[in-house]
Amino acid sequence: MKYRQWSVASPDAALRSALEGAGLPPLLASILAARGIHSGDQAQQLLSPGGESLLSPLLMLGMDQAAARVRLALERGEQIAVYGDYDVDGITATCLLTEFLSGEGGAVLPYIPGRLEEGYGLNREAIASLARQGVTLIVTVDCGITAVDEVAFASQLGVDVVITDHHTCKGILPDAVAVVDPHQPGCPYPFKGLAGVGVALKLAMAVAGSERACKVWESSCDLAAIGTVADVMPMTGENRRIVSAGLARLNPSRRLGLARLISLSGQGDRPISSVSVGYTLAPRINASGRMGRAEAALELLMTGDPERAEELAQELCALNRERQTVEGEIFQQCVQRLGEAPQAEALVLAGRAWHQGVVGIVASRLAEKYARPCFMICLDQGMGKGSCRSWGGINLFELLEECAPLLESFGGHALAAGFTVREERIPALAQALAQAVAERAQGTELPSVLEADGVVPPELLTVEEVSALDRLEPCGVGNPRPVLVLSGVQIHSMAQVGRGRHLKLKLESRGILLDAIWFSADGGELGLSPGCRVDAAFYPQINEFRGCRSVQLQIIDLRPAPSRAQLEQAIYDKYRRDEALTPQEARFLLPSREEFVCLWKWLDRHCSPSGPLEDTLPRISRAVARSGRQVEVPARTLLCLEVLEERGLIQLGRSAGRLQITLNRLEGKVDLDASLLLRRLRDVLRE
Repeated sequence: MKYRQWSVASPDAALRSALEGAGLPPLLASILAARGIHSGDQAQQLLSPGGESLLSPLLMLGMDQAAARVRLALERGEQIAVYGDYDVDGITATCLLTEFLSGEGGAVLPYIPGRLEEGYGLNREAIASLARQGVTLIVTVDCGITAVDEVAFASQLGVDVVITDHHTCKGILPDAVAVVDPHQPGCPYPFKGLAGVGVALKLAMAVAGSERACKVWESSCDLAAIGTVADVMPMTGENRRIVSAGLARLNPSRRLGLARLISLSGQGDRPISSVSVGYTLAPRINASGRMGRAEAALELLMTGDPERAEELAQELCALNRERQTVEGEIFQQCVQRLGEAPQAEALVLAGRAWHQGVVGIVASRLAEKYARPCFMICLDQGMGKGSCRSWGGINLFELLEECAPLLESFGGHALAAGFTVREERIPALAQALAQAVAERAQGTELPSVLEADGVVPPELLTVEEVSALDRLEPCGVGNPRPVLVLSGVQIHSMAQVGRGRHLKLKLESRGILLDAIWFSADGGELGLSPGCRVDAAFYPQINEFRGCRSVQLQIIDLRPAPSRAQLEQAIYDKYRRDEALTPQEARFLLPSREEFVCLWKWLDRHCSPSGPLEDTLPRISRAVARSGRQVEVPARTLLCLEVLEERGLIQLGRSAGRLQITLNRLEGKVDLDASLLLRRLRDVLRE
């Protein structure tokens, strides 16, 4: 098991029926009901993201000043530098603003710092170099909100700076001509979830003015969609509108470089979705920045030369393969090192030969494997550059802020951040981080919970039903990709594929065979074998091969399937905790009249006036079932006994795992149908 706990939703049957009545397919209706969608109108609003309204860019604090300074630069013919970041968000934002300003007749110089040589954000050397090239205005995208000293340095050189960013702000903001960041104090912009490219898009629309903003939107929403998905921004509010429109513009892409990249990545004959952007396109674009070639991705997005588009797309795919190899080597080194040393509340690992561009991905994999935040530090000449990834809801920005006296610099988000630290301070930093995480955990393990939309019968996993789930697009934080569970499936066959990196499975449930794939999993390490029974949590998806479409389960996690007795006991325990039961669970737990009659006759024969009958529940249930030639169901036997106790027919005691039963000899008939326990179950069946 990868997750210690599975939280599986139980869709409201009435909601599900209402949504099916509104014309939604059963599987989609079930998922929406599990997510609390209570009407056809609400479902339609979610499933039609194009209806989300776009907010005015001028609602954002500092946007007036930013747009005015950019317009002035365009009027004066100033040399403008668009200064971005080397991740997908930064690259797409740099491309978007460069294209827009160039289209406005501006003299524009796009600049993305080298990840390995310069690191993240504004730096003095780059500012000085841009100034020497005649730049008088730098507009940052996806960076700059913490660059207090660098902005002051630019001012000394006579270079104005406009900051556009979306990262968390520190106490002091840069003294720039304008600062635009929805997270800055006092910003009234109601939607705080924009990516860096989203903020850049807003600036371009503000500069263009209300009359031409729509044209800017139409030409740039594809870039905004890619950056938003890649930066794992919430897929709510404006972002749903941005990504929905951008995905439509990517099918097919009008950009030569993107079209070739889509084709080379195997997506050429499939519709582009948020999933394919996040798992196929984004890693290839990101690989350029990770491997020190961000300018290749920038040129790919902007080129109009078919031959150059082909060359650059090939290069990005090659860089991604190289990244995967380097990442795998570092990951194995870290696993070996952690196996030889005790694991603290926070994993802090440092290495001299590590590739700075890939340690963030390794940190993410290690955080998931060891269920704790991970901090990876690349050492070079006494200084360490770190990347970290969160786990269990730990806010990394707050953590680094607490450790600021030990750091040279830091920045980022709650879930992913970067920092710089002197090598000699790493032991103290590791101790401080471990202590901070321990204080937040309060002696308990950090949560490792898989959220699922419900248990699904295999009969619903058809091409038609699974295809209908595409209507949930775009998916992401706030509107996650559907996660479903199959209970008690048998592993029919299994094999390692993809050079042994992935596990291909064939699962059987109720006589139905289903293909499944589990990426980055090893069946031997997990103790799996053909014939064993498991519960499977998965993303349902459509696999297309040689024109044939079939359902494939992308496995997220497997766990040993509980026995029948454990399942029955779980239903009983759920009922006694007053948790909502499904109709199927209530139907299972509700005893028949014949079961009551059989139990009463058995008790009448075996209960003695001299003292209570004492035995375990399994033995009593087995004996009662045999006496009446019925199916043995201990949970239902116990419920029968509790109903008899409620109606005064018996006295029921419990001690050390045994039941003590004393028969009450009452005169007259007792109405079992008046039992409150039975009424609760029947009420569920009436809903």
